[in-house]
Amino acid sequence: MYSSRFLELLVEELTKLPSIGQKSAQRLALHLLRVPKEDALRLADAIRDVRERVGFCGTCGNFSEADPCALCTDPRREGGLVCVVEQPGDVLAFERTGAFRGRYHVLGGALSPLEGTSPEQLRIRELLERLRSGEVREVILATNPNVNGEATALYLSRLLTPLGVRVTRIARGVPMGSDLEYSDLVTLSRALEGRREVE
Repeated sequence: MYSSRFLELLVEELTKLPSIGQKSAQRLALHLLRVPKEDALRLADAIRDVRERVGFCGTCGNFSEADPCALCTDPRREGGLVCVVEQPGDVLAFERTGAFRGRYHVLGGALSPLEGTSPEQLRIRELLERLRSGEVREVILATNPNVNGEATALYLSRLLTPLGVRVTRIARGVPMGSDLEYSDLVTLSRALEGRREVE
């Protein structure tokens, strides 16, 4: 029990963040009390701004302040090449490599019967709409190399291949069971370069 109910509420909210337990939340809360007030308020403003001003691009599903986003409207990017990823964090990971100059499509997750995630809950219908324009020549399936990611890639390859578009899968440079968001730049670059046809 803390001497302040406000401190207690802050610790309780911080424990809701990923990978933050009770002790870490307490350390963060106490740190915020020790830093200059302006620093703590800047953090509060940044959190408020990101929640109020950042949404999703209606085209690719990535985080964006504008709709469509800067990646979708950039004329220097190759519109005929679409990289399909699970989450917006995966887009950030690929963009850090500087190796991909196409466009993206964020599914918003992966198929997972155990967790109740079905194809209808992912942005698959929106992907099919993008393919109807005829501009897309190749779809790179860059879902995570784990059971759910592999199941999603297989499902998509069976759905997309009959449409006459080239369907490739990122190479196995990314370790099985890992998340793309945390992969290093060299691994992601090699995975893109070594992509292959989906069988």
